Amino acid sequence: MSSKKKRGMHTICGEIYHSAYVVVFVTSLTMAILNWESSAYLFFIGIFSYSFAFIGYVAGKKKWKNWTVSHISGMLGSYIAICTAILVVNVSNITIFNEWNPLIFWFLPSIIGSPLILLVGKKYKKSKSI
Repeated sequence: MSSKKKRGMHTICGEIYHSAYVVVFVTSLTMAILNWESSAYLFFIGIFSYSFAFIGYVAGKKKWKNWTVSHISGMLGSYIAICTAILVVNVSNITIFNEWNPLIFWFLPSIIGSPLILLVGKKYKKSKSI
């Protein structure tokens, strides 16, 4: 996210990020199918969150009209989704935070990340290039 938006470090990190997300996606689908009664939600969350990563990845590869907005929204949206999943699953193990209402951790990444998507999207929409 923080590297210069040009070929090199940004694209290498993007390939690694997308590959890692594919692993998380396949894992979530597998776990959901194997434990459908208790983990069916993982199937739908996996599809929803990977769709952001996929759209962001393809937008960066195909560079269609206004691709920067799709790329930024998709990649940051997928990052919000994965942060949400990590928080929700692990917050009960963190001493300070396990006393808080769990709903906070479902919404906190979106509350923080959505304005960032708007700000970064606005910045690159003006410059019309990444």
